[in-house]
Amino acid sequence: MKDYTPYIIVAILILGISALFIPRDLDDMTDDGRVKIRYWEKWTGFEKDAMEAIVDKYNASQDKVYVEFISTSQIDRKLLLATAGGNPPDIAGFWSHAMVSYAEKGVLYPLDSLMERDGLSRDDYVPSIINTCVYRDFVWGLPATPATVALHYNKDSFREAGLDPEKPPTTIEEFDRYARLMTKVGEDGNYTHMGFVPNDPGWWDQFWGVWFGAKLLSDDGKELLCNSPENVRAFEWYRSYVTNYDSEKVRFFSSAHRGQFASSSNSFMSGRVAMKQQGVWMANFIEKFGDGMDWAAAPFPSASYVTGGPATIVETDMLVIPRGSRHVEEAWDFIKFVQKQENIEELCLLQKKFSPRKEVSEGFYEKHPNPYIRMFRALAESPNAQAVPKTPVWIEYRDELGVAQERLWVTPPDKLSVKDALDRVKERMQPKLDLMNERWEAIGQQRLEEWSNL
Repeated sequence: MKDYTPYIIVAILILGISALFIPRDLDDMTDDGRVKIRYWEKWTGFEKDAMEAIVDKYNASQDKVYVEFISTSQIDRKLLLATAGGNPPDIAGFWSHAMVSYAEKGVLYPLDSLMERDGLSRDDYVPSIINTCVYRDFVWGLPATPATVALHYNKDSFREAGLDPEKPPTTIEEFDRYARLMTKVGEDGNYTHMGFVPNDPGWWDQFWGVWFGAKLLSDDGKELLCNSPENVRAFEWYRSYVTNYDSEKVRFFSSAHRGQFASSSNSFMSGRVAMKQQGVWMANFIEKFGDGMDWAAAPFPSASYVTGGPATIVETDMLVIPRGSRHVEEAWDFIKFVQKQENIEELCLLQKKFSPRKEVSEGFYEKHPNPYIRMFRALAESPNAQAVPKTPVWIEYRDELGVAQERLWVTPPDKLSVKDALDRVKERMQPKLDLMNERWEAIGQQRLEEWSNL
C-alpha cells in the first residue's frame, strides 16, 4: 500500500501556515447589513494611501458592500497559501508578471463572463496593458496602475560633460559615448561618477534584448530565445560596461551603490550615476530624495537597426478575484468601480502613473505632476513595447538568466563567452518548458472547458 504520510504532512503544514494569515473575524456582514469583502493589497506607503482613498470612495458610494482593505507583504505567497487553505480574500492586488503561474495553479478566477455581462471590453484598454492580464485568451484580472520604463538622466551631468541636456541620446551607440563622457575618475584612480551602470538597479537585466529587437520566448510559447543573435548582442553590450572600462573598478563602484533605491544615497538621485533606466514611478522618488535635481526622461535608446518605434517594458498592477472567494459578485462590483474612467484616473493620479484606459481626460494630464507622463503612456502604445513572457516557467527562466548575467559581469570574456552562457540557460530551461507544453497538450482542453464554465 502506498504511504501517503508525506502528502498528509504537507497538506497539514499548508493549511496550518495559511491559517496564520486568515483573519480571526470571519463575519461576512457589517453591523449595518452590508456584505463585507476582504481586499488584500501589496502596496505600502503613498501607493497604499492612494488605493485606500478609492476604497473609501467606494464604501461611501453605496450601502450594499463594504470593502475591508488590508495592506500586506508577500502577497503572492500568502495568496497561494490562503487559497490552498480554502479561505482566500475576495480581491487581491497582484502583479501581471506573476499572473500566468497563478492562473495555471488554479488560484485566480477568470473575469471574461463578468466583463461580457456588464459591458466591459478588452477594447477599453491600451492593448499592451490589457494583454498583460490575458493568458490562454482568458482575462485573469483588470489593470490598476500600469507602468513603462524609460531613460532618466541628470541634466547637470550633461552640461558638465558639454552635452545638450535637451538632446538625450537616440541610439545605443550615442548613449555609450555619452556615458563615457560623464564618467569621472578620482585622485585615487577609482571611479567617482559613472555615466551608466547597466546592472543598477538590476530589475530588468533579463530584458536588455528588448532594446536590441530581441524576444525571450517564441510567439507560440514553445521555444526559449535567450540565445538568439539579438539577445547575444544585448548581453555583449551589457558586458561591455565591464570590459570597456577598468573591470575591477566598475565592479567596485557598482557594488558600492546598488541596493539603495528609496534613499538620497541612491546612485542616480545622489548624482553618482548620470543615466538610468527606471519606471514612471521614479519621479515620485526624485521629488522626495533628489534634493532639487534637474532631470529629464526620454525613451531609452535602441540599437540603430531597431525600427517601428521606441522600445520599453510594460507591466501593470492588477486586481484579481482569487478562486474560492465567497463574494465574487461583490468583489467584481468593486473592481468595476475602480475601472470607471473617473476612478482609475484618480488612482493613477494619486500614484503618479498613467491610465490604462484608451480614453483619458485632458484634466488628468493637466493635473499630473510628472512632466513626462504622456511620454510614458506613449511608450505603452509603441509596437516595440514588450511584457514578461507568458510561460509557466518564467520565474525559473528569469532566475537562470540572472545567474548568467552575474557570471558575465564577473568572468573575463576569454573564460566565458556570452553565447556559451546563454546556450547554457537554454539547455537547462528548454526541457522544462517542453515538459510544461507536453502537460498542456494532455490537459489543455479540459482546463479550457473548466475555465469557461467558471
